[in-house]
Amino acid sequence: MSFLLGIDIGTSGTKTVLFDEMGNTIASSVGEYPLYQPNIGWAEQDPEDWWMATFTTIKEVIYKSGIDASEIKGVGLSGQMHGAVLLDKDYKVLRKSIIWCDQRSSAECDQITSIIGKERLIEITANPALTGFTASKILWVKNNEPEVYAKVTKILLPKDYIRFRLTGEFATEVSDASGMQLMDIPGRKWSNEVLDKLGIEKSMLGKLYESQEVTGKVNKEASSLTGLKEGTIVVGGAGDQAAGAIGNGIVKSGVVSSTIGTSGVVFAFSENVSIDPKGRVHTFCHAVPNTWHIMGVTQGAGLSLKWFRDNFCIEEKRTAELMGVDPYMLMDKEAERVAAGCSGLIYLPYLMGERTPHLDPNAKGVFFGLSAKHEKPDMVRAVMEGVVYSLKDCLEIIKEMGVNVSEVRASGGGGKSPLWRQMQADVFGTEITTINSSEGPALGVAILAGVGAGVYSSVMEACDKVISVKTKQQADMVINSKYNKYYDIYKRLYTSLKKDFADVSSIL
Repeated sequence: MSFLLGIDIGTSGTKTVLFDEMGNTIASSVGEYPLYQPNIGWAEQDPEDWWMATFTTIKEVIYKSGIDASEIKGVGLSGQMHGAVLLDKDYKVLRKSIIWCDQRSSAECDQITSIIGKERLIEITANPALTGFTASKILWVKNNEPEVYAKVTKILLPKDYIRFRLTGEFATEVSDASGMQLMDIPGRKWSNEVLDKLGIEKSMLGKLYESQEVTGKVNKEASSLTGLKEGTIVVGGAGDQAAGAIGNGIVKSGVVSSTIGTSGVVFAFSENVSIDPKGRVHTFCHAVPNTWHIMGVTQGAGLSLKWFRDNFCIEEKRTAELMGVDPYMLMDKEAERVAAGCSGLIYLPYLMGERTPHLDPNAKGVFFGLSAKHEKPDMVRAVMEGVVYSLKDCLEIIKEMGVNVSEVRASGGGGKSPLWRQMQADVFGTEITTINSSEGPALGVAILAGVGAGVYSSVMEACDKVISVKTKQQADMVINSKYNKYYDIYKRLYTSLKKDFADVSSIL
């Protein structure tokens, strides 16, 4: 029996999972770490925290599984996209990584658009300049911390820093690199034009691979820290969304995923490059060779519910600890008592600005329609519904682009909630399914590792072998009709408040 290791370097923690070749979970471990917010709208993490969480969880997984490390045939890496890890000539980290949800670089987005041109930028990178992407973060450091930028020798994405620590190689792959805004997306290669115009040396970037290709092997130092056998292959892996899509079987037309993690993502497979001319959704290279994907992203999905839990659900957290259950389960029970629509209470999940469909770093979270009648359970449900409305925003644009949607698969932490899945079915007006594994990105990159190691002949073959539909939830079309009325109001609220968001941001 062959075993495969999937490592997902997320925002709240790193999850390492060991699978057999049928996709069954053998052992898993999670290592958490902090998020630093030195200013409103800023978000940073320490890459050394990622590395510590990685090597400790690998070691724990191998120990818990009881297998010999030589039976692990390959390692796949997934990670939060867009973060900028800057290394000096000695390959030491120069500053905390500015991560995906950071909103400080709006001026740099204007700079990029001015230098390259809006239409040309979309033509090359398939996306408008966004604060979430890596290029604007690099320019922010260049503009605001020139003494740091002068020392930069290498620029890596979060998972690719872990690859460097595991293998000593500077490499990345097409799905994650697509979110740097430095790639020629149709050509699946670095864009010399973008790099030259932005003054970024190509030598600073890792070698670009397809996601299933072998990028290096576990070195002696990493072997001693992790317990992995020296020489174990490490494949390209994928950005967290593409990895989660592989782990959810989104490798053919018609099957779409709706993922509620820290952010929320609607992800659709595409055999060809398809670009939204309005720039509301992202087109990236998929982790399946020579295919692409269309992705709508809402910044504050699971983040919204976590924020509400941490600030307003202290009793639920204490009770859950005594009961030995997840506090989200108790919050679900509270929300279930509230009728759909929350008696007119609508939540806008813009705690970290927004990407789809508004591209607005100034957007803020809002409770609209709050009255003396409303209680905490109403607010919990309103948060959950607001997140689903934001996912519907993404889904509607993808449909508008001509993408066939025959099945929506729920995943991520929010996908584990039957209530949240039913809300998606009722708001989308379509069946929501889940699959036999909930490991998402970790499974996806383990599959890629299996292809790289020769355990599977292709990504498609692997997904057919290990993934099957487990649950189905049908839409209640009566509730759908009610939700549609609230969704229309939800959409109008952003337009009504857009100037107010900007005005507040100018004061801060």
